[in-house]
Amino acid sequence: MFTGITMNFKRYFIRVLHRLQKGPGYTYKELLIWYCDNTNTHGPKRIIREGPKKKVIWFFLTLLFASLVFWQWGILIDTYLSYSVSSSLSIGFKTMKFPAVTVCNASPYKYSKVRHLLNDLDELTEAALERILQSKHGDAISAPAPNASEAVSQRLDLTLWNQIPLVLIDESDPEHPVIIDLFETSQSGSGTQPNNSSPALANVTSEAKKHKVAVKLCHHTDTPQCIYWNFTSAAQAVTEWYILQSTSILSKVPLQERIRMGYQPEDMILACLYGAEPCSYRNFTQIYHPDHGNCYIFNWGMDEEALISSNPGTEFGLKLILDISQQDYIPYLTSTAGARLMLHEQKSFPFLKDQGIYAMSGTETSIGVLVDELERMGYPYSDCTMNGSDVPVKNLYNEYNTSYSIQACLRSCFQAQMFENCGCGHYLFPLPEGVNYCNNEDDPDWAYCYSSLRSSIRHRQFCIDSCKETCNDTQYKMTISMADWPSEASEDWIFHILSYERDLSTNVTLDRNGIIKLNIYFQEYNYRTISESAATTIVWLLSSLGGQFGFWMGGSVLCLIEFGEIIIDFLWITIINIISWCKGLKQKGARAQYPDTPPTVSELVEAHTNLGFQHEDANITPRAEVPPPGALPPEPGTPPPNYDSLRVDPRAGIDSDSDAEAS
Repeated sequence: MFTGITMNFKRYFIRVLHRLQKGPGYTYKELLIWYCDNTNTHGPKRIIREGPKKKVIWFFLTLLFASLVFWQWGILIDTYLSYSVSSSLSIGFKTMKFPAVTVCNASPYKYSKVRHLLNDLDELTEAALERILQSKHGDAISAPAPNASEAVSQRLDLTLWNQIPLVLIDESDPEHPVIIDLFETSQSGSGTQPNNSSPALANVTSEAKKHKVAVKLCHHTDTPQCIYWNFTSAAQAVTEWYILQSTSILSKVPLQERIRMGYQPEDMILACLYGAEPCSYRNFTQIYHPDHGNCYIFNWGMDEEALISSNPGTEFGLKLILDISQQDYIPYLTSTAGARLMLHEQKSFPFLKDQGIYAMSGTETSIGVLVDELERMGYPYSDCTMNGSDVPVKNLYNEYNTSYSIQACLRSCFQAQMFENCGCGHYLFPLPEGVNYCNNEDDPDWAYCYSSLRSSIRHRQFCIDSCKETCNDTQYKMTISMADWPSEASEDWIFHILSYERDLSTNVTLDRNGIIKLNIYFQEYNYRTISESAATTIVWLLSSLGGQFGFWMGGSVLCLIEFGEIIIDFLWITIINIISWCKGLKQKGARAQYPDTPPTVSELVEAHTNLGFQHEDANITPRAEVPPPGALPPEPGTPPPNYDSLRVDPRAGIDSDSDAEAS
């Protein structure tokens, strides 16, 4: 079989070589006329068959409509290559997996367990608030007296303060603001410009708002660079300053110790009921969340199958009673009281700061859930990812064995930028391997670097461009309603029972300020699926191209094949002409090397004529010659052959004659 294929291949190339040697059988003009006369496309036939005037008219009409076809084809191909999508909404009905429910306390730690770590910071905060309130009584801000500053220094440890201080900004003269450290007597006047990361100072017109509190962040080098993080309210400034300082302190505490200082499940989850089945805090999975401390996830699906909801309605959902122990909140760190909760998919990490909601204490919060399933098309229709494997950012949340999400990618990217620019990691995000959390002692410039990085549009855009949305996602739409719970008529016995079950005490240890009741259920079993489909497919493209070609020129696919055939013939003729031209150049070069024409056959014959041969002349009587004695008579001459087509090398002829004579 292989031999037969080889022979056929060889025969084909032999025919090709013969064709090349033979040259083209027709010219471009003949080929074009043949195409116009035999094509099935409308227009070209009329060009060669009509009279001179009509030929011109049909030529321009054919050219015009061919241009319109190519223009329409360009638009259609560009539309197809844009890979646009269309969204469709479908509604279905089925039993569904109950979502994972994450509940956390608004306060990450119990104040009674972290007081020893935050004691110096709290004293600084109280003194700073006192100075801020004093400055609000007058129309202008003056620096504290020297003796007052010395007394403050003796009473307080200003180590934390000197690392990240709070300052007052007097903008009575907007062009020359006066910046005063709360615990220093020195003032800085014109030339020190606050950082306008918050609303611009020039827009402030109220007299009361001319005195602002800002956080001073400095880059400690030979020539220190400082920025001022401004706030419109002193409450915001003190809160953000306290978060920065506490972050530095708590970052040095081991993880297990931080978990111990948080709210424990048996103290927080007082009652649990899923459908008709009782549950407890043992049915929750504990994780540590930097923003909210200990969080507890119900139905996470890590160790067992996800629960199925049998019916919609409150009776078939999850019911919880929580105690947030509001009286043990950290006063300057947490100003919001309540429980933070979030509904999400199984095996996904809960980002409560982005997608969570608060449940208020002293209320019964009912949350009706509707499910939206999103199905996006992948590349090239959208830049989404199935599992994050094609994302260039290393997912730091893989340590929780959770699925990919764009929130995890953005935070991992920011942490990588934080380490690259600041040399340490931020306390709120997981750490890459071999990296430590930032703190004031080891990284004195970390707050300045963190603030600059967070306000940098370039770094944020880099992370946005690097991360991708997930192609498939499930979103839970919540309908929330609230009512006071327990009622005044029933709060006495309810608090007694709950206090006894938790503390085994007959005394009431719970109150309305710390108790929360949650009802989470499917509002209905109808779910919506929002799916994407390609707006333009290859079938649409081919039909559109054929429609335009048939409408403007009456053509079809066979006409395109004919056109392709004529293009191939044109190329073949061109190749043959090029080869012939090259052969002509080669022959001209050979003639230039040997300018004399080669001898003809007659010339070669004349060169080898037997001189002893004489033609007999009838009119002349030959003279008798007597040979000398002892000599042989001369041999009669032999006429040469008269072959006009024979060419003989003269050198070969001479050599052969010489040999014959020698012999």
